[in-house]
Amino acid sequence: MTEKKRWYDRHKETERAFKLLKELDFKSQYQISQDIMSIASAIKTAHKEEETEQPLSIGLDRVLGLYQASNMRRWYDKYPYLNQAILTISTLPEEDYINIMEGICDSLEASQS
Repeated sequence: MTEKKRWYDRHKETERAFKLLKELDFKSQYQISQDIMSIASAIKTAHKEEETEQPLSIGLDRVLGLYQASNMRRWYDKYPYLNQAILTISTLPEEDYINIMEGICDSLEASQS
């Protein structure tokens, strides 16, 4: 089995969330993008308020992924609001990113039942 190269392919939550997001209509994608941005902003504010001596790091793989995102080859790159939301949460610490992706999956799967 080949190891997946993209940082976001290593998390089943991300793959599930992208699949669910892709199936949504534009209006729903826009609304979720706005919600994701609000959550990311709250998380970033909370991290700034935490007293820590260690700087936050998103990791080399994710930095490279952000650089390569400028190629605009992924399906969600064609949707500006969704693209911005995904880029924003991809700069969060990995645990926060995974929690958001799990939340997206749970919310979208619950709304479909």
